[in-house]
Amino acid sequence: MEYTISKLAKLANVSARTLRYYDEINLLKPTRINSSGYRIYGQKEVDRLQQILFYRELGVELDTIISIMNNPNFDKSTALQSHLYQLELKRSRLEKLIEMVEKTIAYEKGEIEMSDEQKFEAFKDKLIEQNEDNYGDEIREKYGKEIVENSNAKFKNMSKEQYEHMVQLGEEILELLPKALSTGDPASPLAQEVASKHKQWLTFTWPSYSKEAHRGVAEMYVADERFKAYYEKCGIGATEFLRDAINIYTSK
Repeated sequence: MEYTISKLAKLANVSARTLRYYDEINLLKPTRINSSGYRIYGQKEVDRLQQILFYRELGVELDTIISIMNNPNFDKSTALQSHLYQLELKRSRLEKLIEMVEKTIAYEKGEIEMSDEQKFEAFKDKLIEQNEDNYGDEIREKYGKEIVENSNAKFKNMSKEQYEHMVQLGEEILELLPKALSTGDPASPLAQEVASKHKQWLTFTWPSYSKEAHRGVAEMYVADERFKAYYEKCGIGATEFLRDAINIYTSK
């Protein structure tokens, strides 16, 4: 079956303007332009739009969707399995949030006891979900599903003290990195302290530490604009400086 742009927009509950924009950015091209100049979409485009909307629903940015779906190795079946996994994570998190709210209401009424760890368990799940939405596909491809799952499990099982220590380390890294950057020397004691703290920070969630994996993460920071934007808040060139400091640290 074929659809004009207006009919496809109505079918998918998106605007025709959105479909025209997807055409402009080479995300969803019509199968053909008819003699009247109208965009015509076929079944292949309908299925592709469904995939795009799955990614949008999961919060994936357009630039990332374009990169994923225009990859010649893109596999629809694998993508659907990934969507299912992500949606199951969302459902699980919502169920746990509901459970936590119900328990908190009972706790406030004095009906049950509730530990500090229980009060924050659902929020750990939220952080895991955010990481999955932003980086799940990439890190699974790079490190494998088992390692990522073990990392998530380790994070979920953190004590309140461990979690607070990890957050503190993250803050210390962002505080020290601009000072280290100002030295201009990734081998300086301050830069090496940042690299050491970064290792400690990673080991809170990594099942096991390796220098090679640490270097790989540092390279990913530089290559991925999302990570780069996070560290560039510390100064221009901060991401590359952190990578260089980690490379020196792991070469010892």
